[in-house]
Amino acid sequence: MTLASLSPQAALPSPSTAVWQLGPVPIRAYALCIILGIVLACWVTERRLRQRGVAPGAVLDIAVWAVPTGIIGARIYHVITSPEKYFGAGGDPMKAFAIWEGGLGIWGAVAGGAVGAWIAARQLGIPFSVVADALAPGLPLAQAVGRVGNWFNNELFGARTTLPWGLEIHRMDPDNPGHALRDDAGQPILEPGLYQPTFLYEALWNLGVVALVLVLDRRLKLGRGRAFALYVMGYTAGRFWIELMRTDEANQILGVRLNVWTAALVFLGALIYFVRVRGPREYLIPLGAAATPTPPTTSDLSQVDLSERETGARATAPEGYRVVSEEQHQAWRDSGVVPPEPATEDDDRPVGAEPLDGAVPGDDPSADDQAADGTPEPRDDRADAAGARPADRDS
Repeated sequence: MTLASLSPQAALPSPSTAVWQLGPVPIRAYALCIILGIVLACWVTERRLRQRGVAPGAVLDIAVWAVPTGIIGARIYHVITSPEKYFGAGGDPMKAFAIWEGGLGIWGAVAGGAVGAWIAARQLGIPFSVVADALAPGLPLAQAVGRVGNWFNNELFGARTTLPWGLEIHRMDPDNPGHALRDDAGQPILEPGLYQPTFLYEALWNLGVVALVLVLDRRLKLGRGRAFALYVMGYTAGRFWIELMRTDEANQILGVRLNVWTAALVFLGALIYFVRVRGPREYLIPLGAAATPTPPTTSDLSQVDLSERETGARATAPEGYRVVSEEQHQAWRDSGVVPPEPATEDDDRPVGAEPLDGAVPGDDPSADDQAADGTPEPRDDRADAAGARPADRDS
């Protein structure tokens, strides 16, 4: 026996309770973490949408669609990839609806949430790529917070380890979800040994993805959905190696966990999109009654017109949005003047000119080249192709 064997091994503890009763209402740590993650993601997305010209509050309209469809998609993915837990021998089909007990697949959450966000973006008149890029750092932040819920549930851990940050795992009571089994003395029962805290690895990795997206997006001004593709690449790269460390039950293909294959394929898809798609970051100008730039939040209080607040005037929602460049968006915010629409083929004609096939009857094209007595007017060869006289070019 050595001195080292007598010293207690360092370890990360796990909660023995993940559900608390508030009267008849159960308060579940997993649900609280999911809700907090959603709130943080909405806050980040709202700020980034407003920086791109979207009217305040649009993120709430998007969340109304994206959050429910994301949760539904996450649960559907989990049930499809782990059907034996619900429809196999001894399974309970009704447990498929018990999302508070854990079991939300991120792949289904992103797919389902994207469908909901796309529907909301169409209703608001916002390009979907703008919504996706604004959400790019908020989504991994929400995932990082959500992983804390897995810690409360004593799930998503890896193999046995002797590392100082090894995780203690409680043996949970299947008849009393959210609570650990207890011995005769009333103490929660621990599984033997310590385990890799893969939930913590993923949470920290997701925070790194948040920083990666924010830094590169600021430097490269990513647009056209490339910031979202960067998030997908960053997340799946980490999920690939973290998934290989997990030892919980999972369906496999060729001896490899299904989520490992999914992470690899999704990473390749995001990489191809990031490399092939090009274009500047999109900025928006609202159309309709709301096409007035919001004054900077740092403006002097003495310049704020309180008459609108006193009369209870409320800002109207934009009728839609117009995509502009960063320079045009900044000029609009500074001056409030909406930039002109891009020129079309008809706009290339001189002002007041009629189409060739729309000449006014009775007009003689050569009349301008004749004097009043009918003699030809001397022509200035310096006139340019558009019919502009020298004075026009000098002005």
